[in-house]
Amino acid sequence: MHLSDFDFPFDPALIAVEPVAPRDRARLLTLRRGTQQLSHRHVADLPYLLMQGDLLVVNDTKVLAARVSGVKQSTGKPVEVLFVRELSANRWEIMVKGAFRVGQVIEFDRQSFATIVKRNATGTEVDVECPMSVDAFLAERGSMPLPPYIKRAPVQEDHQWYQTMFAKHGGAIAAPTAGLHFTQDLFQRIKDLGINVATVTLHVGPGTFKPVTTEQIEDHQMGGERFTISEEAVKAIRTTKEAGGQVVAVGTTVVRTLETVMKEKGEMTPMSGESRLFITPGFQFKVVDALMTNFHLPKTTLLMLVSAFAGIEPIRKAYEEAVKERYRFYSYGDAMLIV
Repeated sequence: MHLSDFDFPFDPALIAVEPVAPRDRARLLTLRRGTQQLSHRHVADLPYLLMQGDLLVVNDTKVLAARVSGVKQSTGKPVEVLFVRELSANRWEIMVKGAFRVGQVIEFDRQSFATIVKRNATGTEVDVECPMSVDAFLAERGSMPLPPYIKRAPVQEDHQWYQTMFAKHGGAIAAPTAGLHFTQDLFQRIKDLGINVATVTLHVGPGTFKPVTTEQIEDHQMGGERFTISEEAVKAIRTTKEAGGQVVAVGTTVVRTLETVMKEKGEMTPMSGESRLFITPGFQFKVVDALMTNFHLPKTTLLMLVSAFAGIEPIRKAYEEAVKERYRFYSYGDAMLIV
């Protein structure tokens, strides 16, 4: 398929720079796959759009305050470092712009440094020296890694705004944004109506956002992202399927986690690993029956995934409707429910 098949006209004024309050007041564009019917609701209506016995599966990854300012020690030039993931004790994969070579040092303060130990086309690795753990250092000094299309500096409120209520296991550099819409009130009403909830973990990394630069999308290679699915989650999915309920994925990261397990193991089973699954139109979904997701950038793997789930043309029409009705787009924006 061609990359241009996943482009759409868009008004940048629709990009949300902060969430609505309360979060479940975000709008929810509902698309029914069978009839391609669209309807306009709010996230607060979600319990009434599902059925007793359905299962919501959410991602409980926690976003690291992973962006830290420093200087290139040799020149004093300011640099911004994004800590991507821990590789071993005090060794981290990072993202940093500019010319760096092995041995160069980034200074964060008089006691905290990162020394480049690898810098090539596959990534950058550093050894970190500081008087506390790197996790504690990021919690104290880091800012939230907001996407570049949010054209403002991070503020203190982003530490709450850019974290889901399910966040538990630290390791993501971006929020699983469909989960941002949930509140304690909504969560309670979901449970009161007999809709069950299970959690999986996928630490959102650069792989999700790596630009597709190949004209034939099949030539794109996804980066790996770590995931875990527990025995408890597997049991909940099996029970739901056996009873005829829907497995409702809250976000594309949940889709990739569940479908990765099924693709690699042939059945739902507890598993930890690294997902490189690239879902494009023609993919046969084995686990997910419905999907709640935010609106995504043109020509991205995220848009390709939702197009695979609902169909290219239905998604194109849904996005045209969302633009026409002035839905708010991207991480802090509104949502879709595809059933």
